[in-house]
Amino acid sequence: QVQLVESGGDLVQPGGSLRLSCVGSGFTFSQYIMSWYRQVPGKERELVARISVGGTVTNYADSVKGRFTISRDNAKNMMYLQMNSLKPEDTGVYYCVRRISGYDRDWGQGTQVTVSS
Repeated sequence: QVQLVESGGDLVQPGGSLRLSCVGSGFTFSQYIMSWYRQVPGKERELVARISVGGTVTNYADSVKGRFTISRDNAKNMMYLQMNSLKPEDTGVYYCVRRISGYDRDWGQGTQVTVSS
């Protein structure tokens, strides 16, 4: 069955960095567009970044452009989110998502990122 497992979330001070990882299994990882979303309590889930199947095309939310970098390693069935210059408003649960036929269909369980001094 399809599984997406995130890791790397932590408590970090403002200005710090984190690297999130996602491993996919149960499907051919290299054939799917993948995304990172985040959710803050009381707010809708927000698309943070998306990456094409080959990793050559990326898109970012305006709020993270220049600070976050999405990447993938298809040989390892892995996707990453390098987060630099973290701000308190980056706090949330970050989800790894598989896109199928234009829909963000499969979601991981999420990993908590907390940015606080």
